[in-house]
Parts: sequence; C-alpha cells; structure tokens
Amino acid sequence: SGAGDTREPQQRRSKVGCLGDGRQRNQYEDPDEQHLVERVVRISRVAKVVKGGRHLSFNAVVVVGDEQGSVGVGMGKADAVPDAVRKGAVKARSNMIEVPLKGSTIPHDIVSKFGGSVVMLKPAAPGTGVIAGGAVRAVVELAGVRDILTKSSRRSNNPVNVVKATFEGLKKMRLPEVEIAKRRQFVEEVKERKRVATARAEARQAEAAAAAAATAATSEQA
Repeated sequence: SGAGDTREPQQRRSKVGCLGDGRQRNQYEDPDEQHLVERVVRISRVAKVVKGGRHLSFNAVVVVGDEQGSVGVGMGKADAVPDAVRKGAVKARSNMIEVPLKGSTIPHDIVSKFGGSVVMLKPAAPGTGVIAGGAVRAVVELAGVRDILTKSSRRSNNPVNVVKATFEGLKKMRLPEVEIAKRRQFVEEVKERKRVATARAEARQAEAAAAAAATAATSEQA
C-alpha cells in the first residue's frame, strides 16, 4: 500500500484458521448481524445425470447463533460452494429460535428424534464442558451452552439429521419455573371461567323462576 492510498481495509467477515483446524476454518462472523457466528457443518456434492452429461451441485448445512441463547439451522443448495453456504446462512437466520438456558447448561434432559437420528441432551455441572460430536457440538455451542452431556444414536450418524435432531431438542426446551407459572395461570383462568359460568346459570335460573312466578300470579288474577 502506497502513501497516497486512502482506502479503508476490508472488514473481515470470517475467522478462518489453518487447513488443519476444521473447526476454525468453518466459522464465520458477521459484525452487521448482531455478532452472529456461522459454522458450516457439512458440504456435500450432488451429481445429477442430465441429457448433456452430469450436473454438479453442492449442499451446505449451516448453523448460525449468537452464543447467548439464539441459534438457527439452514441448508443451502447451489452450483457453487460459497453460494450454498450463503443460502444456508440466510435460511438459518430466518429459522432462529430462543433457547432457555440455566446458567451455562440446559434446564432439563431431553431425547429428540429426526429421521433415523436420536440425540440425547443432558444438563451438566459447571466446568464439564461440551461433551458432544461435531454436528451436535456446532448447534449447542452456538446456542450458548457451555456445559452439556450428549449422546447420538448409532442408527443414523448423518450430520444433517443429527443437526436437525439437536435443533428440535433445543426447540422443545422449557424453563420449569416458567411452565409452572403458566400452568398456575391456566388453572386460575379455568376456575374463573367456571365461576362466571355458574353465576350466569344461577342468574338464568332466577330469571326463569321469576318469570314463572309472574305468569302464575297473572293466571290467578284472571
């Protein structure tokens, strides 16, 4: 760069490590998206036989999260790897969910299924770390979970199904305190509805009895 070059340096959008570190190589960070971090879980090449020969395309499974309780999963398909990753990231951003956390772990254990994959997620004590495989690790780490025990079924180790099973498990997470408060509120609402219905029924019965008495008195006077 010369002395007269006033161009600003290009803003870095990725944290790309060396080729030997797959985890760092597949991480991306966009400062314009509220510090969202992207991680490419898998890139697959798909060959389709057409009239003119073989048509190659790519599928990319991307996980997006802010490492503070928000995470999303998306799959992109395109003729080039960068386009597939970009489409997957866009879909992941549109499918983001809020994961309730209890400290650095999840509030309760859960077993989730997707396709042939079964994933078990279990809370862990502080300092345990993330005990998970590559596909599950990508989802839980970007969701902000720091201590967790996981187990993936051997029925299907397809990373796509494993990622989606993990995502479905996190989607079903609930805080016990919030659920108890909701159920108590629901019980109170049901009691209030019953009380109002009973009061209305009694009022109708009283009106019917008064009308009957008035009719009887009129007939006696006649």
